[in-house]
Amino acid sequence: MDSSRYAELFLTESQEHLSAINHSLLELERAPGAAEPVDALFRAMHTIKGMAATMGYAAVTELSHELETMLDLVRRGALRVDGAVTEGLFKGADALELTIDEVSAGRPASDVSALVGRLRSITAAARRATPSSGSMAIAGVATAPAAGARVRVRLEPDTPLKGVRVFMITQAAKALGAIVASEPDAAALEAEQFDREFVLVIATTVGIDEIERVIRAAGFVERVTVEAQAPLVPRSPTPIHTAPSAIPIDATGEHPIRVSGATTEIGAPGEPMGLRQHKHVRIDLRRLDTLMNLIGELVISRGRLQAIASDIDNVVLDETLTLASRLISDLQDEIMTSRLVPVWQVFDRFPRLVRDAARSLGKDVDFVIEGKDIELDRSMLDEIGEPVVHLLRNAVDHGLESPAERLAAGKPAAGKLRLAALRDRSSVLIRVTDDGRGVDKARVLAKAKRLGLVDAARGELTDEEIFRLIARPGFSTSEKVTDLSGRGVGIDAVATRVRALGGSLEMKTATGEGTTVTARLPVTLAIVRAVLAKVDDETYAVPMTHVSETLELAPGVADTVKGREVLSLRDDVVPLFHLRDLVRLPRQPDRLSHVIVLEIAEKRAGILVDRLLGQQDIVVKQFDGVRDGLALFSGATILGDGAPALILDVSTLL
Repeated sequence: MDSSRYAELFLTESQEHLSAINHSLLELERAPGAAEPVDALFRAMHTIKGMAATMGYAAVTELSHELETMLDLVRRGALRVDGAVTEGLFKGADALELTIDEVSAGRPASDVSALVGRLRSITAAARRATPSSGSMAIAGVATAPAAGARVRVRLEPDTPLKGVRVFMITQAAKALGAIVASEPDAAALEAEQFDREFVLVIATTVGIDEIERVIRAAGFVERVTVEAQAPLVPRSPTPIHTAPSAIPIDATGEHPIRVSGATTEIGAPGEPMGLRQHKHVRIDLRRLDTLMNLIGELVISRGRLQAIASDIDNVVLDETLTLASRLISDLQDEIMTSRLVPVWQVFDRFPRLVRDAARSLGKDVDFVIEGKDIELDRSMLDEIGEPVVHLLRNAVDHGLESPAERLAAGKPAAGKLRLAALRDRSSVLIRVTDDGRGVDKARVLAKAKRLGLVDAARGELTDEEIFRLIARPGFSTSEKVTDLSGRGVGIDAVATRVRALGGSLEMKTATGEGTTVTARLPVTLAIVRAVLAKVDDETYAVPMTHVSETLELAPGVADTVKGREVLSLRDDVVPLFHLRDLVRLPRQPDRLSHVIVLEIAEKRAGILVDRLLGQQDIVVKQFDGVRDGLALFSGATILGDGAPALILDVSTLL
């Protein structure tokens, strides 16, 4: 078998198991005597070992085997979970993740011999300390005679790459026991010379429920039918063509109990036999990107058709275009929805990150994640991971105090750190909150004065001013640089990345109480609703995410306060910007103007334009800024008449 073509699928499947391993390790660390996380770890390690062995990845196989052996000793009570065991498992999981990434990419695997040696010394000491007994099994060897289970698997109708899926199911089945035979044979399965159904004969003592769970976990399985026969010793791995009598396997490993009936068909609980309500298909992200690009071009074409139709008085054309527009909108919504994924797919790796950061600094951290089911566009989610890492590391390093400091301040020894995702209109908020020392505003002000960044006469700074200072590259009040958050790099990197994504960043802090940093992001970067505005002959787009209202500028509404133009809006006074000033065009005082009122969190501003053209769905096209160009725009779009329009980056104004 040419395993190289399965490398990407192996990596995807392994990453899912690695995520589960990290979660189970954290549970085991919190509750060393719990059996459930140990069983989950053992199953995940066993599955990775089987897949790696089939792929020919020796380094992954060896490392996962040693970790599996250690977990088996823990599971059987021969090895107690202490600091050394926990640390060995954590280091082993890290090395396993690195090695899997390397071999999947075709690179040489890192040398893990030293780690393997430490793991072997721990397991060897446990075996020496455990008295031999007839009832004790050697790691990986069953204590009861193996029974032959005949497992009939039926794939879902829309299963892509059936041969690859059978390969993954086979690897999963090896966690149950030795595969004695298959029908059709292995060559036919690999060549996809079967319809949707095939049979595996497995020498195992595992119960029917566990067999069903393991097979279904491989994905794209419509139905599992489990049969069993008497304990066997296979003569040869030849295909089986005769159906044995149905005998369920007892989960305890005792002799099977004979029951009437030919087969036990297992479907989803509460469903009609053979039916599934939820079906999932894995699609290459590049295909979704292509679909998004195509629907984007279709939206542009729709705009052009609408512009042409407005000049032609034809009822039939208008009706047809209205129908086509609705269908395009529905298609656009479906494609955008198909790209949305819950944030937990990125957030799930952060508990381990926080745990490691806290241990390296000698701090106790109670970490909580909220809003895991909030959805973001896949491309947006990939981009936001690194900024969140910076925020969490800064919170653990600079925000939270040591246990001794917290106790002296009357706080619990363990600091509280919260990562939350929540929806706010058409935006998603990613918020990191800690109950630590907060930002020392006096130190920031003193440092800013020494650097000449603020007036020497200033007595205090607002949260917004504090944030702008600490987000400056290289600005820090720390006396030493740490490995976690560096010196003035973390917040600057976060602010730059979030703005590049069309979002904004804000901070609130209270000395001795903690800090909250909130990133406001659009749900998707591809297609957004925007207000189109004119200045002279140029058209600009303002994303609706940040627009609270629009109005015509009436005489006497605008005013000047401390030399700055403001807008009196009901009971509020907001700063007023002229788009002409921003794009370096001369003002025209006699021209009737309109105001777009912008709002981000609690900050508001008005932007003055010549006239409004209405709302429109626009396709966002990213571009590289020119040297000495304005840092005012986040992208561009193509309008219905084929003309380009720049998209205003509202976060640069507020």
